Amino acid sequence: MSRFARTHRVLFFEEPIESDQPFPWLEVSEEEDGVTVLVPRLPAHCTGEAVEQAQRTLLDEYLEGVPKESLVVWYYTPMSLSFADHLTPRLTVYDCMDELSAFEGAPPELLERERRLMQKADVIFTGGVSLFEAKRTLHNNVHPFPSSVDIDHFAKARDPLPEPEDQASIPYPRLGFYGVIDERLDLELLAEMARQRPDWHFVLVGPIVKIDPASLPQRSNIHYLGGKAYDELPDYLAGWDVALMPFALNESTRFISPTKTPEYLAGGRPVVSTPVTDVVRTYGHTDLVRIAATPAEFIAAIEAAFDDLQDRERVLSSADQILKDMSWDITWKLMEEQMKCAQ
Repeated sequence: MSRFARTHRVLFFEEPIESDQPFPWLEVSEEEDGVTVLVPRLPAHCTGEAVEQAQRTLLDEYLEGVPKESLVVWYYTPMSLSFADHLTPRLTVYDCMDELSAFEGAPPELLERERRLMQKADVIFTGGVSLFEAKRTLHNNVHPFPSSVDIDHFAKARDPLPEPEDQASIPYPRLGFYGVIDERLDLELLAEMARQRPDWHFVLVGPIVKIDPASLPQRSNIHYLGGKAYDELPDYLAGWDVALMPFALNESTRFISPTKTPEYLAGGRPVVSTPVTDVVRTYGHTDLVRIAATPAEFIAAIEAAFDDLQDRERVLSSADQILKDMSWDITWKLMEEQMKCAQ
């Protein structure tokens, strides 16, 4: 969004948050990167269709001063059609970041709304190649854009950083993961690795979503540190030896292209991942992203990564080589070209 804001006025309409006020209102904040964030604040008694109508009204009121001929509507989820499908922009973009219908608890109407959105969209971007392959027959203007990375931000982790208070007392070696902790993680894999290697410490940074916290494996060498801000992630990454992506292989991970892969590499950390399709096809040939399916394979891959770290300069050089063509600046430039062609 910050790249968009260099040449466009960007309004980011967030999901609603409950308010103690008796009427709906719009919280507006101007971010330092030029993005204007709009957050609908709705009273607790506002439910069902009233939520959609309130969002539509708040959006319309804010857009009163925006010329329709300059409006571009960019959807991250088809569910936004409930309050934005009446808009008549000069361009409609659907940025399909994941197969949301495969997630646990997905709204039943999501697939129908996605069908409608794909009819409205002038151009569709997908968050990875697997997702592109799934969507390309459904629209005549679909383009894959796998995850890019803010290299400067995560490269901070290559140098010693102040240790976060909740991580400082965790012994080494540390194997780390950050991201949402939900049905996409292979918790049995995590538990078995922790059982077999009690001398290793597994650090999980991220909110627990849609699963019972009591169902998470509990051992003295597994540490759940909760959700952290984006700006804090390099501080945690700097304290890990190896970064992990222990994703389960199920419907919710079938099309994912994890952003954290290049972020871990930018931070100078070797990575071990389960065989997620887009990870294998993008990074499986490299010597810094090892693919493992079982606890035994994961443990062996982590031990090999420990060996890699004996030559830190080679690790950093290999990471830089992998990331040399990855940046949000390049991604935005290519996206903008497709948007111009679609108008």
